[in-house]
Amino acid sequence: MKRQIAGVLCAAMLTGIFSGCGKQETSVKNFTAPESGEDIVCIQVENYGEIKIKLFSDLMPKACENFTGLAESGYYNELTFHRVIPNFMIQGGDPKGNGTGGESIWGGKFDGGVSDALCHVRGAVAYANSGSYTADGSQFYIVTGGPVDEETLDSYEKNGYGPYTKEQRELYTTIGGTPWLDGSYTVFGQVIEGLDIAIQIANDTETDASNKPYTAVRMSTVTVEPYDGSPIHWYASDSEAAQSDEADS
Repeated sequence: MKRQIAGVLCAAMLTGIFSGCGKQETSVKNFTAPESGEDIVCIQVENYGEIKIKLFSDLMPKACENFTGLAESGYYNELTFHRVIPNFMIQGGDPKGNGTGGESIWGGKFDGGVSDALCHVRGAVAYANSGSYTADGSQFYIVTGGPVDEETLDSYEKNGYGPYTKEQRELYTTIGGTPWLDGSYTVFGQVIEGLDIAIQIANDTETDASNKPYTAVRMSTVTVEPYDGSPIHWYASDSEAAQSDEADS
């Protein structure tokens, strides 16, 4: 299944669905590759590896300023992913470690806004909030949810979510994500490497009734680094793709 999804993603890139991968323009900018030297955020997850994140400073300047400011100050170092839900997301960035703490670089909460060009496709990075994107702080999550079928998308629209464009539908049904969160939370980044790590944490970590891991999943460091032009893995790493190929053979 992982190999099939990765194949769909590659095919989509070749046909120009994603920004920067052909002449066709797109309304969804999640898969815009960073330029060499552009600032990205690197999360070292203890016992797991590194997650690299492309930031959309052009679309969400205040949201990205907050995230990089907190990272550069060392705010996130040694904090945990305190809320982990299979086939949904992993959430971290709370100094209290229970979902009730954290603040922005300006102190308290801030209005991070939303952009129609960014959606909750798998690998999206967004701020958790306490009821509205006007109450963003330091807590953030990485979307790990898998593909959503057309009938489910239709039911979401009937219940007031969306509406979803043809492009968004293709992304959600092939790559996955959490479409019901669009418009209510500030998406400001996209994982470019290490999404397999986030998915592993989400799906394999044992948690209590409040979705808190029994064994802490810790971010040893969160740093801002210049993008060095290394290969991008929008879906997963080469090692996971290889393992999927072996399992399917």
